[in-house]
Amino acid sequence: MIYDTTGIGWVLAPAVAFLWTSTLISVVSRPQRYLNSILLMSSLGVTMVFFAGFFGSYGGYYLLGCFLLTMLALFLVPVMLIVNGVHMIKRESFSPAHVLSLALGIVIGVGEIATVVYVLGLSDYIQLERANYWVLLIAATVFYFSFLLLCFVVYSVFICIMPHRRTFDYVIIHGCGLADGSRLTRILSDRVDKAIKVYNKCKTKPIIIPSGGKGDDEQLSEAQAMTDYLVSHGIPEEHIIQENRSTTTRENLINSKEIIDAMDGRKRTALVSSNYHIYRCLRLAREVELDCTGIGSRVAMYYWPSALIREFAAVFLTKRFLIWCLPGYLVFISPILYGLLR
Repeated sequence: MIYDTTGIGWVLAPAVAFLWTSTLISVVSRPQRYLNSILLMSSLGVTMVFFAGFFGSYGGYYLLGCFLLTMLALFLVPVMLIVNGVHMIKRESFSPAHVLSLALGIVIGVGEIATVVYVLGLSDYIQLERANYWVLLIAATVFYFSFLLLCFVVYSVFICIMPHRRTFDYVIIHGCGLADGSRLTRILSDRVDKAIKVYNKCKTKPIIIPSGGKGDDEQLSEAQAMTDYLVSHGIPEEHIIQENRSTTTRENLINSKEIIDAMDGRKRTALVSSNYHIYRCLRLAREVELDCTGIGSRVAMYYWPSALIREFAAVFLTKRFLIWCLPGYLVFISPILYGLLR
């Protein structure tokens, strides 16, 4: 039976207003908080139901359509990840980093198969003792961590499209390795191109800080390679200060902050990196007490899933994230554990 949803909009309007207000305030004040991603997903979910009120007697069909599209999307996710993983390996060669989307696609696929097995009662049919609980545990585990990853992905996109100030005093560019020891990779040149766009939009031209040291297999520092690129694209050398000692993102930020702190005047700072990297950069910037605005540059679509998975893994393994994530997981699966242990 399809239900009439007339009036549901008025009922949910206060909740929609409250959630979006809370989300935007939290994003603006502390964009590096993972809680923002949960708030954002909650806001989107409640808003989707809220719009059902505008369909009147057809609102039930709208909600059913949303549900079916969501289910279709969920079952397409592992297929897309596996296809992307194969494509990534073909384009970038085989390596642990490049196989991430393939591996995650297989894991999510197993979880979804377990969900179907449980829903259809197939574990009862094959008559394995306690099989239902084990199947449900697999399904619940994949759902929990997939949901956290989905929140991370949606929020990573959201903070890159959020409006931000257009006038800066400093623009930090994060390095990411050189090709053949001396040339900018496509990812790094995209970051520098984005920084040049930010520079050109500023009425009072900012100082650009290309950040990155020299690796053992590199002929010059990443900062020097970016400086050469900037100068060749019309940026005056007097508007560039190199940070050429760092080897990690955290060191990029610490050393760049030292340069900025040593300067006089206003210190409105833009932090330019690849769009998948912005969220973690903002988390680290908060830790080193660098007040900045994150601005993301584009990356090739085939590269984006693996890169985001790596970023999520880096955030997931931090102490602060694990403190609430793992207890939350245990609470989530506690009814299943009770069934297994009784």
